[in-house]
Amino acid sequence: MAETKSYKSSTGVDSFYYGILGADDVALSVEHVMFLQEIGVEMPQEITKASGDNKTAEMAVSAGDITVTGKFHKLPTEDKQKILGLEVVDGLTAMGSSDTPPYLAAVFAKTYEDGSREYVGLPKGIFTRPKIEGKSKEEGKVEFSSDEIEGQFMDRKVTGFTEEKSAIFGVDKKGETTNRDAIFMKVFGKAFPTGTTEPEGV
Repeated sequence: MAETKSYKSSTGVDSFYYGILGADDVALSVEHVMFLQEIGVEMPQEITKASGDNKTAEMAVSAGDITVTGKFHKLPTEDKQKILGLEVVDGLTAMGSSDTPPYLAAVFAKTYEDGSREYVGLPKGIFTRPKIEGKSKEEGKVEFSSDEIEGQFMDRKVTGFTEEKSAIFGVDKKGETTNRDAIFMKVFGKAFPTGTTEPEGV
């Protein structure tokens, strides 16, 4: 029987999308953030053991909330306003102790050299305010800054699954979009947005 498993490792990330969740956990709209540089998804589990007769009698696994850390070349102000639930007055964006970030869902893709892509869907979570940093420009040297944001994601009822889920995965071969489209419907309740415009610099 021919081997059908893939052992190729991913070499990049892109296609970060998010949607603010409304009634019934359906996204109000789906937004695309360009230039994702790094993203980490931590899914902690802890094994608890019960012992007796000088040996392990039983084991159980407990899982914690998922922590997501994303690093972007630039996280546009408009997206920060939506993701963090910030107040905007006369073109000015403000942060305060009463800020309440909305629940949102997110999807991103891990890319492979053969053109295939693994999509990761995060059904429900909240992002928190990032650090504000700056650095002086050194003579004769240009360094680009980056924006980093962190959040936590929880279990949510997802259509088609018997139990609540906090992460969904799907792989598409080069040129295919079947699993991408399925994850968008599961996570956002909306189809993959077509005709996304790219900003200057792409």
